[in-house]
Amino acid sequence: MWRKSSHSGTQAGSDCVELGRLRGVIAFRDSKNPDGPKVIMGRDEFAALLATLKH
Repeated sequence: MWRKSSHSGTQAGSDCVELGRLRGVIAFRDSKNPDGPKVIMGRDEFAALLATLKH
């Protein structure tokens, strides 16, 4: 299941990054192109990314 931030809005032009949990990994995709490429990383890598972005 793919999710996007509630802060991204629902109006036209509110395209954003969506996150999905897939069998032990986290995937990112562009909401404008859901069939396009995805970035996939392990949960530990994702936690490290979030920690870095928060600082």
